Amino acid sequence: MEETIFGKIAEIEGNNQTAALCTVVRSRGSTPRGSASKMIVFPNGEIQGTVGGGEMENRVITEAIEAIHQNESKYIEYSMVDPERGDPGVCGGQVEIFIEPINPRPLLLVIGGGHVGRAVSRLGSWLGFRVVMSDDRIDYCNPENNPYAEEFYPVLMEELPGQLEITPWTYIVLTTRGVDIDVPGLPGLLQSKAAYFGVIGSKRRWATTREKLREIGINDRVLAKVYSPVGLDIHAEIPEEIAVSIMAEIIMLRRGGDGKPMVAPS
Repeated sequence: MEETIFGKIAEIEGNNQTAALCTVVRSRGSTPRGSASKMIVFPNGEIQGTVGGGEMENRVITEAIEAIHQNESKYIEYSMVDPERGDPGVCGGQVEIFIEPINPRPLLLVIGGGHVGRAVSRLGSWLGFRVVMSDDRIDYCNPENNPYAEEFYPVLMEELPGQLEITPWTYIVLTTRGVDIDVPGLPGLLQSKAAYFGVIGSKRRWATTREKLREIGINDRVLAKVYSPVGLDIHAEIPEEIAVSIMAEIIMLRRGGDGKPMVAPS
């Protein structure tokens, strides 16, 4: 069973899918399964393997789905003695289970294949993101122009949600040509579950874009998801510096940082 479980984990990771691995780390007394028993739980509640069946396993499945959504590991304990006091069984033992989410590689969707978009792709790839490039100009959206991306979508921005699965592990960076590109393309993207929306440009450009989006019915709660001007303020000028600013902001948000210097200036 363990070989099958580990093979399935490799398949999940290879396909950039999501699941949770549940492992019995300790059992005492009479329990349905012993230590090291494993079960994979998928977001829809399907499982592979078992940690014992019955009510206890149902509870573990619920906990695992919650761990997937929260992207946090958890450690749970059950006594299997008295169902009247809430125990999930009557075997007489105790079991401890560790639940670990298996999350896909984070996806960096760069829209706009110019100098900055290429620099963001390069840095994102180096940082371990799966980089996807999109630009409606095919000359800017190909492996020759951008060797750092793994997939290419030479389509209009508004067509992207129908062609690419956007998940909570997707980070979207618009390094586009201007407001006329962003306004028709952003509404569909903003309906997705992406973890991050960054739009390059000045404060004035974003103010203009935001007002036009309001005019077509996008409310302020949705618009508040957007980071624009994109990136941390490091006075970046050249494309490579701008890429550092953008990716630093993404890392800060992923890891729960605050973007402040770790040492106060002397």
